[in-house]
Amino acid sequence: MPVKCKAAIATGNGNFTIENIVVNEPRADEVLVAVKAAGLCHTDYDSLNWGKPLILGHEGAGVVKAIGKDVKDIQVGDVVILNWATPCYNCFQCSLGNQHLCENNSPVVAGSNGYTEGHAHLEGSLWKGNPIERSFNIGTLSEYTLVKASAVVKNKSAGISFASASIISCGIMTGYGSVVNSAKVKSNSSVVVLGTGGVGLSVIQGAKLSKASMIIAIDINEHRLAMAEKFGATNVILASKEDKGLLKAAEAVKLLTEGRGADYAFECTAVPELGAAPLAMVRNAGTAVQVSGIEQEITIDMNLFEWDKTYINPLYGGCKPQEDFPKIIEHYEAGELKLDEMITQTYNLHQLQDAFDDMLAGKNAKGVILFD
Repeated sequence: MPVKCKAAIATGNGNFTIENIVVNEPRADEVLVAVKAAGLCHTDYDSLNWGKPLILGHEGAGVVKAIGKDVKDIQVGDVVILNWATPCYNCFQCSLGNQHLCENNSPVVAGSNGYTEGHAHLEGSLWKGNPIERSFNIGTLSEYTLVKASAVVKNKSAGISFASASIISCGIMTGYGSVVNSAKVKSNSSVVVLGTGGVGLSVIQGAKLSKASMIIAIDINEHRLAMAEKFGATNVILASKEDKGLLKAAEAVKLLTEGRGADYAFECTAVPELGAAPLAMVRNAGTAVQVSGIEQEITIDMNLFEWDKTYINPLYGGCKPQEDFPKIIEHYEAGELKLDEMITQTYNLHQLQDAFDDMLAGKNAKGVILFD
C-alpha cells in the first residue's frame, strides 16, 4: 500500500518546506526504506537552488520495509545504509571498477544531479499529486524513501547507531576514500588537510588509518582545529582569510616538512579560490587532491606545478559501496575510526533550518536529522 509521510521539499528557488508526500510500492528492482537518520552536508543546502522541486537529502540509514519481486539480496527488516552512487555494473566505467562514475546511473556523471536510471520510478514519489525527483536519486530527508536495490548496503553491525551509519553515505566516504582509494596515501608520509569540517576530519582519519607520520590541519576556525587534533592531526595551522591562496600557510607547511612541502595535500574547503592551494602545499613530485568538488572556473599559476606534481579531482572517494561501507564499519568497530564523535548535533525534521544555519556557521562537524 502507498505510504503517506513527511519530507523536506526543495522548492527550487532557495527555499524548502516540510510537507506530506506519498511513496508508492516498489517496482521489481526497488526497495522501500523507512529512513531513521539523515546526515547533512553543504550539497543539501546547494540543492535548494537547483531550479526544480526535489525531495532533499543524500546521506541516510534506515530499515527495509518492502522489496520488489526481483530483489534477491535484501530482505524486509534489513538495516541498511543508503548510497547515491548506484552502479549499473555494465557500463564502460563500471567494467573498469569505477562504480562511482557509472555512466548510466550516477546523478553526477550521467544526470547532472537529475533523474537517471539509478532513480526509482518517478511516479513512486508524489508531492501534491505530481511525481517529484529525489535528490541524488535517494532523497533521504523523508520518513520513507523509494530507491533502487543498488542504492542500499546492508549494515550488519549491531553496535552502530543509525545516526553514525547515515554519515557514511557521503561525507565520511568522500574523505576516507579520497585518502585510501584515490590518493593511496603511503605510510610514514606527510599529509596536509585544508578545511576541517566533516569531510576534512574524514580525510584526517583516513590519513591516520594509512599510518601517515605527519598530518597537518589548516583552517581559519580555531574550534575546528581543536576538533582536528582530536581526530588525529599532529600539527595545526590557523590560517587567515586575508592569506590569498593560503601561500603564507604553505610557507608554514614547508617549515614543518624540512623546507620541501608535504607528500600529499587535500583541499576540503569548497572555496573556489582555494582550488589551487593544495599545489602550494606539496613537495616536488607530491600529490594535490581536490576533494570538495569545486566546479567553478578558477585560474591556476602553473608555477605551482613545478616540479612533477600531480593534481587529482576524485569523485566520492572512488567509492565501491558494497566494499567500502563494510570496511568503514569494520574500522569503526575496531575503534580505528570515529563516527559517533563526528556528530555535533542532532535535529528533527522540523528543525532543518536550524541544522542548515549551524552547518553554515561552522558549528558542526556533522549535523544529523533523526526520524522516529
